[in-house]
Amino acid sequence: MKKAYNKIIEHYESCLEKHGDTHLGVDWPKKEDALKRYKVMLDILRLDDERKDPASLLDFGCGTAHLLDYMLENKYENFLYSGLDISQKFVDVAKEKYPQRTFYCLDILESNVDIQNFDYIIMNGVFTEKRELSFEDMWDYFTKMISAIYEKCNRGFAFNVMSKNVDWERDDLFHVSHDLLADFLCKNLTRNYIFRNDYGLYEYTVYVFKK
Repeated sequence: MKKAYNKIIEHYESCLEKHGDTHLGVDWPKKEDALKRYKVMLDILRLDDERKDPASLLDFGCGTAHLLDYMLENKYENFLYSGLDISQKFVDVAKEKYPQRTFYCLDILESNVDIQNFDYIIMNGVFTEKRELSFEDMWDYFTKMISAIYEKCNRGFAFNVMSKNVDWERDDLFHVSHDLLADFLCKNLTRNYIFRNDYGLYEYTVYVFKK
């Protein structure tokens, strides 16, 4: 059965085909903003006072492994990196770049998926676009995904969504209010989270801690 979120996958694959292994290939308009996002996402590691090294990290929705590019260039150490993407086209590029790393190509919402737990899971850009999906369909997909991710992380995970505190909203982006998201987290996952809205982009990042 064709899933509604396949439209999102198809969009990103068309970006890769058009722009290759670049920030445009994963539909980030500005490279400097993409680099800022990587730092913000990885700050979840800094905020975890009880972190133990080495720590396992899953780059969920890894694309062509730009997060790993950033980690290596900025000398992040004591982390066991793995990547996961639902698109085989992106995974093939990532594997070619980093054949010594582990990359998974799977849909975590499939009932037969069996994947290990990770200390930290980074989900950068996985939920910023909804394309042709309605808000309700995207919200259903989003909440199922972060619920599944919560079960697969040992320490915490990070993700970003588009802010509703903007002058105008784009129909193809996923704008989520703080109140709606906080209500879902508190009722379904945990009260141990941080909303981060201090880095100058029209989005915000959420750190959810397991312990």
